Amino acid sequence: MPILKDARIEINSVVMSTDANQVGLDLNAEEQDDTAFGDNARARLSGLQDPGLSVGFNQNFTNGGVDQLLFALWSAGAVVTCKVRPTTAAISTGNAEYVGGFLPSKYTPFGNSVGDAAKANIQWPYGSGTAIARNTV
Repeated sequence: MPILKDARIEINSVVMSTDANQVGLDLNAEEQDDTAFGDNARARLSGLQDPGLSVGFNQNFTNGGVDQLLFALWSAGAVVTCKVRPTTAAISTGNAEYVGGFLPSKYTPFGNSVGDAAKANIQWPYGSGTAIARNTV
């Protein structure tokens, strides 16, 4: 099992890996009930895909830092392209890059206790209407 320690995270063409400390890509699809009279168990179909992206950051309030970029994206409210892969190495079959358009609808610039290191978080739903791409070349 690989240990995730060198993930590459690109948000709106800005590589933010060195500021990040957590990344999650949830690949979900709605479940549609297809059960009919006479069935002895539930039947389901896969519905619309509904992926989500979450990233945790070590906060940086300086010019050009995490806060400046993420606040601007949240304020604009437009779908942005995000790319994530397990390592910073080249894209390959063993280092696939996941690409999609996410809506920056939630940004938590801080929410820590006294004495804690400042952390920031994003939780963005998918927003482009097209499928997530998994690139291996």
